[in-house]
Amino acid sequence: MEARGECFPKQRQVLILLLLLGVAMAGWEPRRYSVVEETESGSFVANLAKDLGLGVGELSARGARVVSEDNGPRLQLDLQTGELILSEKLDREELCGPTELCVMHFQVLLKKPMEVFRAELLVRDINDHSPEFSEREMILKILETNPPGTVFPLKKAQDLDVGNNNIQNYNIGLNSYFHVSTRTRGDGSKYPELVLDKELDREEQAELRLTLTALDGGYPPRSGTSQIRILILDVNDNAPEFAQTLYEVQVPENSPVGSLVVKVSARDLDTGTNGEISYSLFYSSQEISKTFELSSLSGEIRLIKKLDFETISTYELDIEASDGGGLSGKCSVIIKVLDVNDNAPELTISSLTSPIPENSPKTEVALFRIRDRDSGENGKMVCSIQDNVPFTLKPSVENFYWLITEEALDRENRAEYNIIITVTDLGTPRMKTEQNITVLISDVNDNAPAFTQTSYTLFVQENNSPALHIGSVSATDRDSGTNAQITYSLLPPQDPHLPLNSLVSINTDNGHLFALRSLDYEALQAFEFRVGATDRGSPALSSEALVRVVVVDDNDNSPFVLYPLQNSSAPCTELVPRAAEAGYLVTKVVAVDGDSGQNAWLSFQLLKATEPGLFSLWAHNGEVRTARPLSERDAAKHRLVVLVKDNGEPPLSATVTLHVLLVDGFSQPYLPLPEAAPDQAQADSLTVYLVIALASVSSLFLFSVLLFVAVRLCRRKRAALGGPCSVPEGHFPGHLVDVSGTGTLSQSYQYEVCLTGDTESNEFKFLKPIFHNILDQDSRRKPEFPE
Repeated sequence: MEARGECFPKQRQVLILLLLLGVAMAGWEPRRYSVVEETESGSFVANLAKDLGLGVGELSARGARVVSEDNGPRLQLDLQTGELILSEKLDREELCGPTELCVMHFQVLLKKPMEVFRAELLVRDINDHSPEFSEREMILKILETNPPGTVFPLKKAQDLDVGNNNIQNYNIGLNSYFHVSTRTRGDGSKYPELVLDKELDREEQAELRLTLTALDGGYPPRSGTSQIRILILDVNDNAPEFAQTLYEVQVPENSPVGSLVVKVSARDLDTGTNGEISYSLFYSSQEISKTFELSSLSGEIRLIKKLDFETISTYELDIEASDGGGLSGKCSVIIKVLDVNDNAPELTISSLTSPIPENSPKTEVALFRIRDRDSGENGKMVCSIQDNVPFTLKPSVENFYWLITEEALDRENRAEYNIIITVTDLGTPRMKTEQNITVLISDVNDNAPAFTQTSYTLFVQENNSPALHIGSVSATDRDSGTNAQITYSLLPPQDPHLPLNSLVSINTDNGHLFALRSLDYEALQAFEFRVGATDRGSPALSSEALVRVVVVDDNDNSPFVLYPLQNSSAPCTELVPRAAEAGYLVTKVVAVDGDSGQNAWLSFQLLKATEPGLFSLWAHNGEVRTARPLSERDAAKHRLVVLVKDNGEPPLSATVTLHVLLVDGFSQPYLPLPEAAPDQAQADSLTVYLVIALASVSSLFLFSVLLFVAVRLCRRKRAALGGPCSVPEGHFPGHLVDVSGTGTLSQSYQYEVCLTGDTESNEFKFLKPIFHNILDQDSRRKPEFPE
């Protein structure tokens, strides 16, 4: 027992609490009601609402219930009126049998808070059964030598009623020899005895017939009769005598059918037929006849039916031993049934709340009652549940228990619990009953939607079609049902100038994002906005994520030539001195592309030239240089067609035409190139060229004067600093020709121009380009082209 006790510390605690609760409740007097048996169903018993001091509405609000000990639906509580009524007709004899005080125990259960009121219903007996004898005729054999006052026991009648409605008296018809005396047993039952008043004479009358009447005490009284046939016998000197007048035995209730209960023994001093003894049950009720069998020869009493201590705990048998001469003896046998632990505990659930909401601490889940029909140690019980669940048992009254939660539960961690309630008695061997209760946890909206990413980056090719699906956002919610149904939305942009509602839309059900219009990389390279995910719980919870949309450039812009300008009314002519060496920088084609990346990588190609091989074009920076030294045989005027092509797929291109004029020291007149056949148009062109040449000569003259001043200053500066050529800043601010790098060029080109001081012609001398660092500019910025 010690080892087993250590395994059940929790059960011991529950048992101790139960015992303490039982002691505390011992002084509580239950409310008592009564009703007459055979009362019709639906009859009024009591007003429970009034007796309990509760309002009628409070009974319904607190879920009042009536629970009987045997769980039979014999009583019903009308929650509208508070009245206790009968749900069926009651038969006292069926409910309690021979027990005189027939009491039905029941409880009234109230919740919120939990209260249990004990009550008793006394079922009062009515005189609805008449006394009945087991035999219509009893035969007595009496010796004629019996003296007056001799008592002869008679078989008693049986009445299913109790109290005054049971048998109260016996009598017989008028005669000269006998009268009946009514005796009382220890259990209160009455039996008749026939008393001899006058000596018998067999020769005078050999047989007598009398009527025995049993009367109960009911109103009106009921009666039953049996005939007594008395045979007057000749003398038989010795009647059988039992070894004991009273036999007391104890029989375990689990004794098998056919087992020996007890053996009675009697002897007769007579011989012959007068000494031959036979045994019989002097009085046998229907229950005794179904349970025991008496051997008429040996006196052995054996079981013919299983015993049940919980039904009948004691039997009393009257045994008669008769000899062949008609004499008999009598003894009593009291059989006490010993209780064994043959009844497992019973568990009845009175109420169950499932599902229960999560996050609710100390929630009452179930109310149940336990009972064991055994007695003593066999009827004591302990109640427990498994240890790995957040529930506990709380004893209440009258063997009731609450199953409650120990702490607030989280449905997202576990949505269902299987509780095993175990009730074990303390008998030997122990018996137990297990009851499984499934408790579901209902969801509460305690989890906000969570995006799979805190930020999303989506790439969209420009010039997309409207309503294009550009990507998706996704969020999950650990809740369930409507609490987990997510609605997506666009949140107001932080940049008030961003027309978000005209750029993208979102599917509120699945988070798919769509571009509402065609996007232009050159106008908008990227934009950011926030999306929200809101569940449908109450109150609703939400979260947000950042979405960045990057517009991917498409090759949709052709290169644009910045220099030379193509929209001027007169073509731009580049002047090249005939003394230029190979590699001389003639000019530079400057172009840009509104696209970015690879789509803006420009390459240059010389498509057409007046004299192929004279000029070369650098493919990556657009510089036009002389491929060889110039000679007098070279034509004075050249026309170059340059192709500017980007690196997109497919590539886009533009062409530009360059006019190059070869001059001697920049003083040779501007002459047109000879054409195939001079006509009036060529004469007009020649006139134009002459005018331009005259203007150029005048400009060169003025420019030469300025250069002369610059050279003088340069010499003075060189004498002071030793530099080859240095022009003071401010005197000649235009000494640098700046061609800003555009397109794919990574830097700006500045060319320094100085007059040669040791020549008589004061020719220009182009020195190496000067490189300067350029501030980093956004190469993807779209230039503003002139209208």
